[in-house]
Amino acid sequence: QVQLVESGGGLVQAGGSLRLSCAASGIIFGISTMAWYRQAPGKQREWVASIRGSGTTNYADSVKGRFTISRDNAKDTVYLQMNSLRPEDTAVYYCVALSSNYWGRGTQVTVSA
Repeated sequence: QVQLVESGGGLVQAGGSLRLSCAASGIIFGISTMAWYRQAPGKQREWVASIRGSGTTNYADSVKGRFTISRDNAKDTVYLQMNSLRPEDTAVYYCVALSSNYWGRGTQVTVSA
């Protein structure tokens, strides 16, 4: 049974930081490409960042230079460090195992102006 459990969301002021975590189970984590997506109210879900098993990372232009995706294969966990947060970053953030298309339930991030 695959489980992706996100944590670390919350309310933060603009310019602040949050770190999201996603604990995975039921997948071969070390070779799985993992990603973060987000969905803001009234908007389509969008890709934020991804990281391959090798550690290669990619970012959406909207978060490049502010967000950092990383992984700890020993803990089967992927992280999203979010700095210089903006109100437009407000969304539900989802952890995704891209290789197998499993999604977590999401964690809410709210950035106040």
